[in-house]
Amino acid sequence: MNPTQSLPCAATTATLVRTIEWVDTDAAGHQHNSAVLRFVEACEAQLFRDLGLPGYFPSAPRVRHELNYRAKLYFGQPVTTTVVVEKIGRTSMTFSFEVWGEAFDGEPRALAAHGSFVTAHVARGATAASPWPAELTAKITARQG
Repeated sequence: MNPTQSLPCAATTATLVRTIEWVDTDAAGHQHNSAVLRFVEACEAQLFRDLGLPGYFPSAPRVRHELNYRAKLYFGQPVTTTVVVEKIGRTSMTFSFEVWGEAFDGEPRALAAHGSFVTAHVARGATAASPWPAELTAKITARQG
């Protein structure tokens, strides 16, 4: 791969279904904003477990995060989160995500949040980004459709 090239990876995805628990809500009675971030991170973790890449997290800090809230989520409501690797560059990776509140209490399924985030590869003990390990790049790009 050319050092400046990014590879599209739209088929590299994971989906996770959870339920809004009491701890996920705030005084207003709907999800606390941090709940969406936790669901996204749990889905990201599932993706890298599925890929057999447990070493990803200790070396992949977030360098950018964008989150757009669209609908409320309530205690007891099922939630489906999907994370997609959109592209992988030499030292960074871009993801998109959606969090859907499933039909609940007479209301239809609705997009509750969506956004994107970028991680960079920073090896343990390093202070700057470095290229992703070849094994990680190979496993992510192998899932392309």
